[in-house]
Amino acid sequence: MNNSIKISPSILSADFSKLGEEVVALEKAGADYIHIDVMDGHFVPNLTIGPEVIKKLRPITKKIFDVHLMISPVDKFIKDYAQAGADIITFHPEATPNMAHTIKLIREQGKKVGVSLKPKSKIDLIENYLEHVDLILIMSVEPGFGGQKFMPEVLEKTKKIKELLDKKKLNKEIEIDGGINFENCMEAKKAGANVLVSGSTIFKENQGDLKKNIGILRNNQ
Repeated sequence: MNNSIKISPSILSADFSKLGEEVVALEKAGADYIHIDVMDGHFVPNLTIGPEVIKKLRPITKKIFDVHLMISPVDKFIKDYAQAGADIITFHPEATPNMAHTIKLIREQGKKVGVSLKPKSKIDLIENYLEHVDLILIMSVEPGFGGQKFMPEVLEKTKKIKELLDKKKLNKEIEIDGGINFENCMEAKKAGANVLVSGSTIFKENQGDLKKNIGILRNNQ
């Protein structure tokens, strides 16, 4: 088993009529994180999960809640999601006028900080903040909806971020999210990603065998 690779299943692909059961099943199946996509219908063209849903899910699992805020302006929502039970709070540089301030707000809540780049977002947006965050999330689809096709052009960006981190001697997690399946997960790992977000593949492949699908994503070389 490849213990250095973490799997963060996206509950955007879960059955929302039994979301609690799905989260418990993911924990039993060996998920490392639970990836929660928060969209506001403004920063991205979709609406998803609010803090109340996270609050209800929090008591049923000890797994890390990997919360991706696709909302703008982001600062005024950080406390709500932190108090609801997020462990990692990831935001987009385009969603704040002051990245340093947003990072500070997340730290003040005692949470880990992630910063995310959309497929067309430049590394320059986050380069000066790498030492101040815990995780860099590379979007391999345009954010907004689950089930999209992986954009291989983001692999080059992933490699560059890994090189930058190595050059600065920074040990940070590189997460990749969007269209990750049993084939392209290998390319993502080679490019430097060590946290894989996957929704459709985990919930739908092999008749929805969560444990099997998480294992394949983790171990495919």
